[in-house]
Amino acid sequence: QMQLVESGGGLVQPGGSLRLSCAASGFTTDDYAIGWFRQAPGKEREEVSCISSRGGSTYYVDSVKGRFTISRDNAKNTVYLQMNTVKPEDTTVYYCATQCSARTWYPWGQGTQVTVSS
Repeated sequence: QMQLVESGGGLVQPGGSLRLSCAASGFTTDDYAIGWFRQAPGKEREEVSCISSRGGSTYYVDSVKGRFTISRDNAKNTVYLQMNTVKPEDTTVYYCATQCSARTWYPWGQGTQVTVSS
């Protein structure tokens, strides 16, 4: 069964850092672009970042450019989202998926909660 599991969320102070992990099981990530998404209560899910299958191309939403870095380790079947200089508005649940668009149907997982607060 193909599955992606998000982890690494938690409580962090404004200006701090956090690294999220997206671990794949049941398939290898080599052939897939992997995206990170977030959805605040009452809002639509938005694309945060995406990385191509070989890691040569990345995308970031404007609000996280210069603060977040996406990377992948295909040997470990894992994609990471390094979150630096976090802000309270980054607080929400983060999800990963084998796609870069939030508008395409996807069997979303549980996600990982990120809370930025002092």
